[in-house]
Amino acid sequence: MVMAGTALAIDMMLPAFPEIRAGLDLEMDSTAVASLITVFLMGQGIALLPAGFLADRYGRRPVLWGGLALYIIGALGAALAPNLEMMLVARFIWGMATAGPRVAALAMVRDSFEGSEMAKQMSTIMAVFTIVPTLAPALGAGIVAVSSWEFVFVACAVYAGAVFVLTTRLPPTMRHEPKPVDDSWAEFRRALKVIFTTPGTYGYLLATVGLFASFMTYLGSSEIIIDEVFGLADWFPAIFAAIALLMAGVMLANRQLVVSVGLSNMMRRAIPALAVAVGIFIVVSLTTNGDPPFWLFFVCVSLVIGCQQLLIPNINAAAMRPLGDVAGTAAAIFGMIPMIFGAALGSVFDRAFDGTTTPLSLGMGCGAVLAAIGLGWSRAVIPAGSLD
Repeated sequence: MVMAGTALAIDMMLPAFPEIRAGLDLEMDSTAVASLITVFLMGQGIALLPAGFLADRYGRRPVLWGGLALYIIGALGAALAPNLEMMLVARFIWGMATAGPRVAALAMVRDSFEGSEMAKQMSTIMAVFTIVPTLAPALGAGIVAVSSWEFVFVACAVYAGAVFVLTTRLPPTMRHEPKPVDDSWAEFRRALKVIFTTPGTYGYLLATVGLFASFMTYLGSSEIIIDEVFGLADWFPAIFAAIALLMAGVMLANRQLVVSVGLSNMMRRAIPALAVAVGIFIVVSLTTNGDPPFWLFFVCVSLVIGCQQLLIPNINAAAMRPLGDVAGTAAAIFGMIPMIFGAALGSVFDRAFDGTTTPLSLGMGCGAVLAAIGLGWSRAVIPAGSLD
């Protein structure tokens, strides 16, 4: 529920864009409202690292509760904003607020579980995080249909309040009592040193950047491909939701597979599967001049994204395994770096759209190559069998 707050804050408001334009006296075709998403993500990206450090220094729960309280303030501020400028400020604060709950939740999972069991819990979190965006737009549209757009933001505040109350039942998860130190900067540098000198960190980061870039390429290109290549613009929400539900299903299946097969074996087997899926997609795109039958495109994309979901939660679990003492900062690093570099790399292939599926297939291929290199790098420096 904590992780779902970010998806709700973004996706519930999408159907309310026309009403927001009208309410703020903007032109009906104004793209300015898109900044409400941009500044939100900027706020989250900027706040991740400080939130992670605070979670290690003062404990997970204070950062979780502080973030949820700020989430409520940001949501209500956006609902009450008299103009777009003030709403953007509120959205930036709202985005910053989501950083604390995100790193706290991941750090608490690391505190509480090990090896394959941790990967199982990560899969559950990622599955919920994936399902929510398929449902949130419909929920937002329903709220707008019976009330004003402001209540979309109010609903998010109410949700955060409910989560706040529920999380008061969570026990402390840190294995040692957090001890604030006099020199915060020295402690922060120590945490970064621990993270970046731990064997496997660089490889896992590279793999995560590649997978995130591949997925961002899909997110950025899917709507225009469905519209301009296949002429199915009206069906895009259903197609997008179908693939999202597939992702969630694969992650839930990973919960069981990672326990029976083992964390390292799952990653070792998923990489060749991803390579085959990406290779098929590239061949299909090149042999059809980037205009394959829709059913074949759907199958190819589903295979690639399905293989990605067998890697993402497991890589997160493997990367966090040796970083229990700095789990908050580590969760921030593994959220921030893939977000920045993955989004930048993904945008390269988004802008390369040429009316075909070829740039998307090549973008996914590039991401798969980075993931394979990263995991190979990690395996080379981590003792065999240590993950399970």
